[in-house]
Amino acid sequence: MGRRRRLGRDIDGILLLDKPLNLTSNEALQRVKRLFQANKAGHTGSLDPLATGLLPVCLGGATKFSTYLLDADKRYRVRVRLGVTTTTADAEGEVLETRPVEGLDEARVRAALDCFRGPIDQLPPMYSAVKHQGERLYKLARQGIEVERQTRTVTIHALDLLDLDLPELELDVHCSKGTYVRTLAEDIGAMLGCGGHVIGLRRTGVGPYIQPESRFVTLGELEAIVMADEEGAYPKLDALLLPLESALDHWPAVRLTADAAFYLRQGQAVLVPQAPTEGLVRLYDPSLHFLGVGCILDDGKVQPKRLL
Repeated sequence: MGRRRRLGRDIDGILLLDKPLNLTSNEALQRVKRLFQANKAGHTGSLDPLATGLLPVCLGGATKFSTYLLDADKRYRVRVRLGVTTTTADAEGEVLETRPVEGLDEARVRAALDCFRGPIDQLPPMYSAVKHQGERLYKLARQGIEVERQTRTVTIHALDLLDLDLPELELDVHCSKGTYVRTLAEDIGAMLGCGGHVIGLRRTGVGPYIQPESRFVTLGELEAIVMADEEGAYPKLDALLLPLESALDHWPAVRLTADAAFYLRQGQAVLVPQAPTEGLVRLYDPSLHFLGVGCILDDGKVQPKRLL
């Protein structure tokens, strides 16, 4: 029996999707994949249905490098309602407790925020995608089951108060991968003695892609392009894609000779004059075509790590 023929397109690139409200990350991904008629697509870190903002979608060869965006820092704008705690730490959950917020002022709020900058320990919420014995925690939570979880250390690089209009406040958060903003809001509320939950969340940055420097594309824009000219839509859609290596722009670039590029493609480490002395690098052939990523070994050679 012959191999089934794929009907989609082999297209490579990264789309900076502005995920809308009330849509799961996977639903948004599948809609992008259909609009582009892409053979292969993946996203780089889920956003809750109640969250909006940046969801980088990797198409084709870009999926090989999605892990580097998964590991990248994230940025958020979050609106918190103080005085009310919920089962999910956001507006989707049932109310657990209501407490007064009288007596709170800006000085107390800023003092509490000071305690959450830098490395902090977080307990993953039950309503999360973390697995326990092969089962997602949110699935257990929906069955009314709560299990013991281990705290994780994350880093809050920046935590700025943008607005305070009690009982609500708005924060700008720059954090490491794995940070639960819902948990952060809940913990800040607990420190203030009144509790709190997220009522609005927008992701404004992932790794090198940050608003307003980077332009996010909506599903509505993509759909309008297809509806206006279905047969001629692909060039216009493809023009919205960023090159794969744009996710790695903060890494040093290494240009290889033709011989070095040949041996590197065979999986061999190669010596490159004036290469960086450590860390991860972007690799290019003599014509400046992107080859993939490599790492610098202790002996100074460049070892291929992930190639196209």
